[in-house]
Amino acid sequence: MASNRPAPEAPFIPAQHESETFGYGSYRAEEGPWEEWNPTEETVTPVRGRHRVAKQRGGFARSSTVLGVGVIAAVGAGGMASANTGKPPVSLSLPDHLPSVGSLFQDDSDSSDSSGSSETATALAQAGTASADGEQGAGEALRNRIMAQAEQQRSKAEGKATATALAAAHQETAAAAAKAEKDAAAQAAAARDKAESDAKKAAEAEKKAAAAKRLAASAKQYALPTSSYTITSTFGQAGSMWSSGHHTGLDFAAPTGTLIKAIHSGTITQAGWAGAYGYRTVLTLDDGTELWFCHQSSISVSAGQKVSTGEVIGRVGATGNVTGPHLHLEVHPGGAATGIDPMAWLRGKGLNP
Repeated sequence: MASNRPAPEAPFIPAQHESETFGYGSYRAEEGPWEEWNPTEETVTPVRGRHRVAKQRGGFARSSTVLGVGVIAAVGAGGMASANTGKPPVSLSLPDHLPSVGSLFQDDSDSSDSSGSSETATALAQAGTASADGEQGAGEALRNRIMAQAEQQRSKAEGKATATALAAAHQETAAAAAKAEKDAAAQAAAARDKAESDAKKAAEAEKKAAAAKRLAASAKQYALPTSSYTITSTFGQAGSMWSSGHHTGLDFAAPTGTLIKAIHSGTITQAGWAGAYGYRTVLTLDDGTELWFCHQSSISVSAGQKVSTGEVIGRVGATGNVTGPHLHLEVHPGGAATGIDPMAWLRGKGLNP
């Protein structure tokens, strides 16, 4: 049986200890150095089955420490974001797609990969910062949305208040315009009524003035039948002294012999005795009106004679059915048998007996 060949010698390299172990303050014996071992074919045991390499506690400790620092950094960033925004603390959730995170909690991962642990811590810190920044951004967006909604509601309220004020102002303006129009219409109606009333009064005044002027002119053409008289009986006065039961003329009481004058120009149609009327003279005017002068003591004209206004036609007497000397005057328009009130007719001619 041939002897085993010695195994090749490995070069001697002095054990190099890390000057400072992350997470530990002193050197650990299990981390070396170890004595030189030169295995031979006899001392080397053939490997059967799956080869597993024991994990070093120091590497996992360093990875755990880095993870803790990352978590603390992320939580600190979230807390600062919560403090700055005034909101509840941000819950930290680790995404499933971050590299090398799951391997930290698996037994078969390589605990000596310090670079993976550093990347994991950095990723966790970035995740925490991103979560805090995202939460802060979400809070700012929510705040902006609330402010926008409040501004929109304020704008709507102001718009509604403005519309209400405009509607009220429009209503007040319309009411004022309607009132002004109504007042103007009332004033116009009052002015129109006043103008019509003034015009009517002016017309009446003008009419009266024209009538007065006409009467004044007519008065120059007409004259009272006698002078120094007294009105003793009027037209229509009732009494047994008159055969008709009422007085048919106007009596001018005056002394016997008082002159009787023509009231207006015309023609003498009758002159003589007339029974109860005594001596009577009938003067017919151009319009056909007959004037009867009765109870005369004497007659100064004859039938068919033309006379003018104020001309003497006879004298006052007491002939016929009388109780004393007076002139009995009757007016018969158009020669009618029934006479009218001599007082009204005389006044219509501008005379005032």
